[in-house]
Amino acid sequence: MQGIGGQKLDMPSLCSADLWKSSERWDLMGKELFCLKDRHNADYCLGPTHEEAVTTLVAHQTTLSYRQLPLLLYQVTRKFRDEPKPRFGLLRGREFYMKDMYSFDMSEEAAHKTYESVCQAYTRLFARLGLRCVQVRADTGNIGGTLSHEFQLPADIGEDRLLVCGTCSFAANVETLSPDKTDCPQCSAGTLVESKGIEVGHTFYLGRKYSNIFKAIFSNHQNKPTVAEMGCYGLGVTRILAAAIEVMSTEEAIRWPGLIAPYQVCVLPPKKGSKVEEAAVLAEDLVHTLGQFLPHLRGEVVFDDRTQMTIGKRLRDAGRLGYPYVVVVGQAAMEEMPKFEVICQQTGETVFLSKDGLIDLLRTVETI
Repeated sequence: MQGIGGQKLDMPSLCSADLWKSSERWDLMGKELFCLKDRHNADYCLGPTHEEAVTTLVAHQTTLSYRQLPLLLYQVTRKFRDEPKPRFGLLRGREFYMKDMYSFDMSEEAAHKTYESVCQAYTRLFARLGLRCVQVRADTGNIGGTLSHEFQLPADIGEDRLLVCGTCSFAANVETLSPDKTDCPQCSAGTLVESKGIEVGHTFYLGRKYSNIFKAIFSNHQNKPTVAEMGCYGLGVTRILAAAIEVMSTEEAIRWPGLIAPYQVCVLPPKKGSKVEEAAVLAEDLVHTLGQFLPHLRGEVVFDDRTQMTIGKRLRDAGRLGYPYVVVVGQAAMEEMPKFEVICQQTGETVFLSKDGLIDLLRTVETI
């Protein structure tokens, strides 16, 4: 988000009902809003989105100039929705983390350029995570606007039904097309094939829906007050975690995108009392060496010191936790040419490497 000019802020979770009533979404959202009253009997809600709040914030900047646009404001915060049927863990809950961004532009043309810029940033983000993501045409729903796209991870467990063209890049949520539509509306030559997906991102071109209501105005080239064009863009942070595991994992092991794995490496020393117990010292030395020669992995290496358990049991735990690399220190580490057993969780491949070879392998690991 910062790479495309985003500025990070933090807006309140507790939102005044007055703002939501001004936009008419207090009634439109209905039971999805978590509503409450304070001691003075004033109405509030726990924010599911922040279009009203951010537009009010910008409207109060009375000296805003076209030279300051586009203005892209984003946050990563908890959101709240009173889901009627929370399910699938983090995929559909009543409280969740979201990255939401709001853009303000001087014209419709400029707003569309910003919209495309954010969509491209989302595409790069998912590519960097190693996740296959499809951008599909979507309904604007209760947020409003005239243009909307969802970012979907194809998955059998997905709740959304998608229609994807096998010939061109067209894809859409079935909500936006007639149910019996089979011909691609973009290329006309392709056939639309239905699949399922998990929504992990959503973008909206809002136009002046909120900026007109809350008077988000800037001074244009002629120094005349002009209403800003808006867009809003969400990424489900907690949903991405759950969806990534759904699409990447096997029945036996969790697989994380490397960049968001809780830890990158797990080192397993031998079981206490085993024939190779002496290798435990080598395992501790290895952890120290990794921290010394690979500073980017500090805080990313777990030393599984539950040596009362067998290597096999700890390996199964490592699979369930999804460490990208598991290093077993056993008999091979005590030989004249010491080797460490290295298991790559993403590929299922096992290799035996010297200490230098292991360091060279882990040097390529990217962290954030």
